[in-house]
Amino acid sequence: MKIYIAGQGCPRCKETENIVRKACEEMKINAEVEQLYDVKKMAEFGVTITPAVIIENKIVLSGRVPDIEEMKKILKEMK
Repeated sequence: MKIYIAGQGCPRCKETENIVRKACEEMKINAEVEQLYDVKKMAEFGVTITPAVIIENKIVLSGRVPDIEEMKKILKEMK
């Protein structure tokens, strides 16, 4: 599973990345989690508000930091 955290590296983006990584670890999901800083690439995905979580090329969350349970629910739906 490929997961991007789109943003400019702000604290909220880093917190989102940590939550995504922790949720994947707890659910034993083998995911490649990567920060996406390139504004052009974000635009290609359709990101308008950060932080955004993109799973398998689909924006699943945008504009806020999820809590761990919400992230687990999103990951479960994407499996």
